[in-house]
Amino acid sequence: VQLQASGGGLVQAGGSLRLSCAASGRTFVSYVMGWFRQAPGKEREFVAAISWRGKSTYYADSVKGRFTISRDNAKNTLYLQMNSLKPEDRAVYYCAAGASTGWGTSVLRPRNYDYWGQGTQVTVSS
Repeated sequence: VQLQASGGGLVQAGGSLRLSCAASGRTFVSYVMGWFRQAPGKEREFVAAISWRGKSTYYADSVKGRFTISRDNAKNTLYLQMNSLKPEDRAVYYCAAGASTGWGTSVLRPRNYDYWGQGTQVTVSS
């Protein structure tokens, strides 16, 4: 599967952005999907994950209550609604698809995902 992330940009603190990740292929529903981010000089970190049909979600503590992950399997698209953005949310955001990730703490680890999008930059000004 090929992933194409979009929707990043520059926003003021307290603002909102919606990221999208378009997937190619017909097997989108067979993947656990996740969002990760990487700030300059830091390791890639988990943001959120969603199960195959969207019934279960998982969030990093740092974004819980502010970000919402969702998916539309009919459109082969993953979303990340980001509200109440903070300067520390600044990073390149990546979407990822896991064929054999399973559901549990495994979704937290980048190495458990098989495919990655190219990333989209999010910058939050204070």
